[in-house]
Amino acid sequence: MSPLTETVLFVFSLVALGYLAGFTGYLRPASGEGISDFAVSVAMPLLLFQTMVNADFHGVAPWPLWGAYFTAVAITWAAGHVVTTRIFGRDARAGVVGGVSSAYSNVVLLGAPFILGIFGPSGFEVLSLLVSVHLPVMMMASIVLFEMFGRGGGEHVHPLRVLRSFLRRLLINPLIIGILLGLAWRLSGVPLPGLVMRLVDALADTAGPVALFAMGLSLRRFGVSGNVRPALALSALKLFLMPALVLAFVWLLGLPPMTAKVAVVVAALPSGINSYLIAVQFSTGQALASNQMTIATACAAVTTAFWLTVVVHVFGQVSAF
Repeated sequence: MSPLTETVLFVFSLVALGYLAGFTGYLRPASGEGISDFAVSVAMPLLLFQTMVNADFHGVAPWPLWGAYFTAVAITWAAGHVVTTRIFGRDARAGVVGGVSSAYSNVVLLGAPFILGIFGPSGFEVLSLLVSVHLPVMMMASIVLFEMFGRGGGEHVHPLRVLRSFLRRLLINPLIIGILLGLAWRLSGVPLPGLVMRLVDALADTAGPVALFAMGLSLRRFGVSGNVRPALALSALKLFLMPALVLAFVWLLGLPPMTAKVAVVVAALPSGINSYLIAVQFSTGQALASNQMTIATACAAVTTAFWLTVVVHVFGQVSAF
């Protein structure tokens, strides 16, 4: 078994173990929420803080990276909206849910441990650049669309209300706090005290496996019930259209190989829980979002291996060290 195949199987095996723990009743559903909270609010912010403090971003081109990735996000989001409303006859609010489900990669619970395992610290540095803007951009797009469609579609969008809601959610997000604190500490030039470094390292090292296990538990909680055809269509957009678009854009822009590979693989990741949370906020499309997330994650065990093979062929051998 090649190291690449073993890493892919390892990552999705941790997700499967989490699902199995929930399916058998070995862990209660409330346990999954607690483990997810720890991963997202403690371990992952500290991993991002650690990365921001220690990373060497030399050679990474953030603006072309962001441009390539988010252009693909916009096209895929629009395609998901059209598929949901025109093909499956859902209303505009459900179309927003379909769009976000098609374009919102699971960059934290699945993406961080996956990229770290496949590409190592240098790949995670590229991912950190995406995470630092991914949350704000997707959050702002979701809030604007909520203003347009979530309140009935008849009201005007109020810029100040959008900005206030965006800043409130952004500044209390643990991941953003971890990134900002890490950048601030890096700019200060002060080395981390030995005890603090040991504490950060110990908790950050748990982020990957805990996040994957928590994701498996959450998939058991949501399950699949109805809306299978639209969920399959949206999963196809997420797992094939979006990475194909990112691959085309990073190749056309001539991004460095590591940056290009990480961008494509992140685009190929399945949707995360944020798409479901947006559906809950809209009070529509909850089953569609949860089914799509579960189906896409199950299929991603195969499709991510496919896209890894593609990026190795196009951009060169994957190295985790």
